[in-house]
Amino acid sequence: MQRLNKKIFGVIIALIALLPMGAVAQTLTSSVNTYSPYSMYGLGELSTQGTAVQRSMGGVGVAMFSTTAVNVMNPAAYGYTPQQSFLFNFGVEGGHYRNAQQKSGSTVKTAYNSVNIHDIAFQMPLAKGVGMGFSLTPYSNVGYTMHRDDMSVAGNMGSARYEYYGEGDVTEVKFGVGWAPVKKFSFGVSMQYYWGCINRSYKMLPSNIITGSGEYASTTGIDTYDVSRVKMQAGVMWNPILKSDEILTFAATYDIGGNLHPDVVKYVYVDNLLQSVVRQENDAALPLKLPKQVAAGFFYQNLKIKFGADYVYQGWGNDNASIFENADNGVAVAYTDTHTVKVGVQYTPRHTDVRNYLRRMAYRVGARYGDYYQTYGGAKIDQLALTAGLGLPVKLFGRQAVDIGFEWGMRGLKQQEIIVDKKPASLVRQNYFKFSIGLSLFGEDDWFVQRKYR
Repeated sequence: MQRLNKKIFGVIIALIALLPMGAVAQTLTSSVNTYSPYSMYGLGELSTQGTAVQRSMGGVGVAMFSTTAVNVMNPAAYGYTPQQSFLFNFGVEGGHYRNAQQKSGSTVKTAYNSVNIHDIAFQMPLAKGVGMGFSLTPYSNVGYTMHRDDMSVAGNMGSARYEYYGEGDVTEVKFGVGWAPVKKFSFGVSMQYYWGCINRSYKMLPSNIITGSGEYASTTGIDTYDVSRVKMQAGVMWNPILKSDEILTFAATYDIGGNLHPDVVKYVYVDNLLQSVVRQENDAALPLKLPKQVAAGFFYQNLKIKFGADYVYQGWGNDNASIFENADNGVAVAYTDTHTVKVGVQYTPRHTDVRNYLRRMAYRVGARYGDYYQTYGGAKIDQLALTAGLGLPVKLFGRQAVDIGFEWGMRGLKQQEIIVDKKPASLVRQNYFKFSIGLSLFGEDDWFVQRKYR
């Protein structure tokens, strides 16, 4: 009885800890979660969904059937949570970003590092065939610093530097319920709440004014986007093969999407030698919509190998066809529908080997290819990611594990040129490396079993 009470107490502490951890995740991930010029508009750079296990397999997960690990990508998976289990996952991700752009016959390069909390998630049973799931993960991130020099200001009377800076993120909180009315079929629904704050600023600094008094004003603008919206997701899972040593699963999810309309507040500061003028503009909410999303995939697994593939469609272009950002500055940023394909494989030589730990480890590889959800001057951006990972079991015949993942990615595989200020300019080519660690905890079958001693 005492052991049972200690375990229940541990569950309560873990649940309470989710609230402050959520706040910490929001604070830690602002300003350092990414470093990409492609995050200058909209919601910024979209995060890769899934736990460390799923991300190290290319992001595959819609049809990932498991009674030992959390699945944050399909609420139908909650229906297969074992009755005497409590599945908990915590993940951290670090990244190294490299950007390169061709300019005037030379290459301009920048680099940046980041380390952030990526996901907090759990699943628990409610009744036989009914489970509940919760997850807190980043949805999008903004992070960039850049400048542009203009050598002709006020009729060729001087020069100016334009500086641009952005930071912030949007976090997704998901709460769902899954039900498996029969052994081979389940469905689930979830509510997804998006909240966050994105700050974007620009500054114009005149210099080398060669005429007049030199009292030309510097200008600073700060745009703040506040997000707080809810949407829904539904999912299904079908297991035509469901044996103790072999499972084949087909699954699909549908995200309803809907209005996001982040509230926008703009401040403009104008300074010269005599005074500072502040102007505030409370704009109507940006008419941005979260896209309708359809994801479908399959996942096969036996005692040694697991592999699967997903296809994901997001209707960014259909739902935001009327939005053109930055159009007045020469490069129109528009939204486009995206198509992404993911594949992944896991191999475990022998998970019950008592003598050789390396044979109990899980070895994972995967790949992901698709489109970026924005176009720049009409040019679409493609992106590719190659992944790998290891699953390190904590103890023999146990479900607790430490998962390590690696990802190399590129955005802008083919060199493209657009017209900026009536001159050709190449789009930025981005390379990044990511390293993730995930902890799968509390996954033992006897979690809610009361011990009896005689």
